[in-house]
Amino acid sequence: MKYYLVALFDKDSYLFIEKIQKRICKKYKLYKKLPVLHITLEVIDDPDIEKLDKIVTEIINPYKKFRVKLNGVICFDPPYKSVNLKVENKGYITRLIRQINEKLKFYHFKVRENIDDWDLHVSLANTNYAIRNWSTDEYMMACENTKNSDPQKVARIDRIELWKPVNNKKTMTIKSFSLKQY
Repeated sequence: MKYYLVALFDKDSYLFIEKIQKRICKKYKLYKKLPVLHITLEVIDDPDIEKLDKIVTEIINPYKKFRVKLNGVICFDPPYKSVNLKVENKGYITRLIRQINEKLKFYHFKVRENIDDWDLHVSLANTNYAIRNWSTDEYMMACENTKNSDPQKVARIDRIELWKPVNNKKTMTIKSFSLKQY
């Protein structure tokens, strides 16, 4: 099973992004429960959870809460049909991702081979866990409308979590890692 190491937003940042997500998902009736907004830092195949917990705790220990720049929209075409906020791939988050990836590779975890090919993003709406499959026309319209609104924000990350791939807030979180205050 794949597990996801994700960065989560503070309350104010989350509310800003959720407003955009709700507008799309309500218009196209995609979800009963909205997926949790996050930035995927790493995808790990079949990890030893205890070993992973120790390594990630060690990596994250010196990190403080940090900011990321949300800069426009990026869409992933079919079969994904995904509308996302683009996260600038620079600064604190890039260093954290590189450190996580390299350290986990060193300890023989199955992680992404090339992190430079990864577009950092916050998924607003896609086909995962949707109650219906939106048409290509609907997807294209949602993508275009969201791009036209040109969302921009400096968002704050306040914690990192390890998730199982389920759309149930109560059971998906395996471990939460707090970041230090500024």
